[in-house]
Amino acid sequence: MKMKVTYNTFAIYKGVPLRLYLLYKHVAGLLIGGLVAYVRGLPPYRKKWFRSLIPRLSAFFLRWFIKREFRKQPFEVQLRRRLEMLGPTYVKLGQIMAIREDILPKNVTEELKQLLDSLPEVPFEVIRETIEKSLEKPLKTLFLDIKKKPLGSASIGQTHRATSYHGKPVVIKVIKPGIRDTILSDLKLLQILGGFLEMILSRYQPKVIIEEFCRYTRKEIDLTYEADHAEIFAANFRDHPNVAFPKIYRELSSTDVLCMEFFDGFKPNTPQIFELSDAEQQQVIDVGVETIIKMLYEDGFFHADLHAGNLIILPGPKIAFIDVGMVGRFEEKVKKHMFYYFYSLVNGDIEGVSKHLLSMAKVTSQSDVPGFKRAVSELFRRYLIMSSHGTFSLAELILHSLSIGGEFRIFFPVEMTLMVKALVTFEGVGQYLAPHLDIPELSRKHMQNIYLRRYHPKNLIEQIIRGMPELVDTLVQMPKLVSDGSRSLEQFLTEGTGENPLAGLKSSIMAGAMVIAGVLAFVQDAHPIMWIALFVSSLIFYFWGK
Repeated sequence: MKMKVTYNTFAIYKGVPLRLYLLYKHVAGLLIGGLVAYVRGLPPYRKKWFRSLIPRLSAFFLRWFIKREFRKQPFEVQLRRRLEMLGPTYVKLGQIMAIREDILPKNVTEELKQLLDSLPEVPFEVIRETIEKSLEKPLKTLFLDIKKKPLGSASIGQTHRATSYHGKPVVIKVIKPGIRDTILSDLKLLQILGGFLEMILSRYQPKVIIEEFCRYTRKEIDLTYEADHAEIFAANFRDHPNVAFPKIYRELSSTDVLCMEFFDGFKPNTPQIFELSDAEQQQVIDVGVETIIKMLYEDGFFHADLHAGNLIILPGPKIAFIDVGMVGRFEEKVKKHMFYYFYSLVNGDIEGVSKHLLSMAKVTSQSDVPGFKRAVSELFRRYLIMSSHGTFSLAELILHSLSIGGEFRIFFPVEMTLMVKALVTFEGVGQYLAPHLDIPELSRKHMQNIYLRRYHPKNLIEQIIRGMPELVDTLVQMPKLVSDGSRSLEQFLTEGTGENPLAGLKSSIMAGAMVIAGVLAFVQDAHPIMWIALFVSSLIFYFWGK
């Protein structure tokens, strides 16, 4: 009889009461430690006599309530260490915080980048039991062979090499036992903590960061999302033979287990890449830049955890993307402005850069919009000068722009900082191969291709056809709109009261013109002169109504 394995890596983290106590303990310790670090960092003249007396006295008495190891540590080091002590959920939170350089101080984000997302290996018998329980079959009936030594062991999952019954080399990713319950408990506590921190640290938007983290993490503990992402990417790049995403074997996958194609290649930051010819190295750079730009500015669906470890160079050469559990999405409106923003960047349009960047921002009554626009314009001018010396980094420019936003109380969605992470990765790979690579010039070529595809007449016609139901609805309403406008005109002429009725009619006339344009697009055989006549007549009616 087979003995059931009860090993649980995360047993020490289990239980909401215990987690609440640990969270309270470390948050309180961090606040005290932050005060102590603040007082220790005061200049000498602020420590004399009665200057800063209350903080100094508070720090003197409270310092005895925190561990000795934290008493002389800077705040950012205390933060990193306490996140590590709280366990895997908080390590991942720290990693999300590390990319929010637009909100958090640089010394904090640099320290948090040192967080290691790794844990000791889970015994293979535990992995075996998880797979069999999730797929409801014995392991020997699922795979010809499976390696007991894992390829990697992260905070949420563990991966193993295997061979399917069709003889295909595959990778199996397995959610570690106990991690889902632990993370879900932690997320509830974090949301409560976020509301508390928002009251005392609103400048750094803790509630926003925690909500973003919760949204992404819930999807990471359900591997069906990663399977969906891989298939969406594969569909988006089906016409790009030099780009690959792992094939998903759905019959061998579940919420806890993901079986996917194994890529036999090498990482782009290893010496093996220099064994490629000069032409092949240039192809790697070109394909990489094209892929990232397409993900970000054409599809609005991109790999949000991109680094050299998640890229594999295959023969061809081809670029393969793995570990697609974390993705970023731009809504249609944001994607449009992102495209215009990046297009302005690579073409040196200063006004366009600040305008389109601001259109994606969260602006409040406390925001200094004119100050932000001036600061971004000055920053861009400096980078244009630097670009002439071959030291132009688009990723660094965007990140600096987002950081300036925080100074003027203007904030941006996390997807924009994730976008910067993707750009940094390929700038790094490109400059590893070609130290003087002109990233703006290379990007300009691919942005131009997207621009031409987006505004190709066929695509414009398809967009108009998609909007036909709304246009037809407007056409149905036209008689009523014209009738109402006519009554207003009669009242205006007889009584001389009210506003100019043509100002109300102009929108109806313009809508009618667009309906006719849509019909013409539908039949697809209208002469270009008809389009021009419609446009000119619409403009005449518009300005006449004014």
